[in-house]
Amino acid sequence: MTVFTLPDLGEGLQEAEIVTWHVGEGDHVIADQPLVSVETDKAVVEVPAPYSGTIARLVARVGDVLAVGQPLVDIDTGKAEDSGAIVGRLDADEKPRPVQPVAPPAGGDVIRATPAARKLAREQDIDLSRIEGTGPGGVIQTTDVASATPRGVAGEGLRGPRRAMAQAMARSHETVVPATIMDKADVTAWDTDENPTLRLISAIVAACAVEPALNVWFDGKNRQLHDHVDLAVAVDSENGLFAPVLRHAENPEGIAERLSALKAAVKNRTLTPEALKGGTVTLSNFGMMGGEHAVLVVSPPQVAIIGAGRIGDAVVWHQGQPQKRRLLPLSLSFDHRVVTGGEAARFLAACRADLERPSIANTET
Repeated sequence: MTVFTLPDLGEGLQEAEIVTWHVGEGDHVIADQPLVSVETDKAVVEVPAPYSGTIARLVARVGDVLAVGQPLVDIDTGKAEDSGAIVGRLDADEKPRPVQPVAPPAGGDVIRATPAARKLAREQDIDLSRIEGTGPGGVIQTTDVASATPRGVAGEGLRGPRRAMAQAMARSHETVVPATIMDKADVTAWDTDENPTLRLISAIVAACAVEPALNVWFDGKNRQLHDHVDLAVAVDSENGLFAPVLRHAENPEGIAERLSALKAAVKNRTLTPEALKGGTVTLSNFGMMGGEHAVLVVSPPQVAIIGAGRIGDAVVWHQGQPQKRRLLPLSLSFDHRVVTGGEAARFLAACRADLERPSIANTET
């Protein structure tokens, strides 16, 4: 009998939540066969069987959160006996239990949900047929049920993406010394079909070139400057906040398609852990939903995050007279342990200057 523990999933990840078991007790598995899906740091990862054998016991249950190295499953590496159509073994006086059919909902479709999700739904009197599952294959998880829990009714603790967000925010609060400066960019010269997010990406790249002190990592002692911009882009979703990384944002080739692919991966829950790691600076374009300015949260080891508010019209003094202009609010939060106020101001000024450039179409006409 061999105890298989939760393996090191890389990237410094320390724990994972059991999402779906792909095997059951008594099943025979072969090496590298999908064993279990776990969720860690906002991504669902498939863990393969480390060797061939028979599943003797599932130590962890769906919904459990395990630390790396904790027991996951017991595998009998001896030769499995053929027990016919019955999976597992039966004692002499034990009769096989009939398989209980899954009752379909009124619409006729079978509801796929984890046991923990069904238990929570019963406790909170929630109709599973009204919930869209976010697990592999559309399986309803505890996080899906918890998000549907009526206000004022106690649910389970934070799971999955929301648990990862809570941990990241607590980590930032414990270490970062935050400061924020704000400004507004005059984007009147933009085309009406200008893509604000793409313009913001271009502006951040330009600002990193002017003031590289904000495109760094800081571990509390050492500062690491970067010669590239791996931009973490905050993406809102029903499952929580994600920040997939747009690699080499300084390379404009195919950048719109690459950004769309990241957003689609967030929506479809197909992000890998690697897609969420290694950002050197962060963009939060919260203005698409609302809000003008914000005091943002820096995610260490990064030292800066820039936010874009809602674009709106305002009457301002321009070229010696009041004029109606289009303004884009900007907020830059930074870690004041390692970034000076002057560096932050120069970065924001460079960002604003790039945003105020006319669109390419306007410069050609």
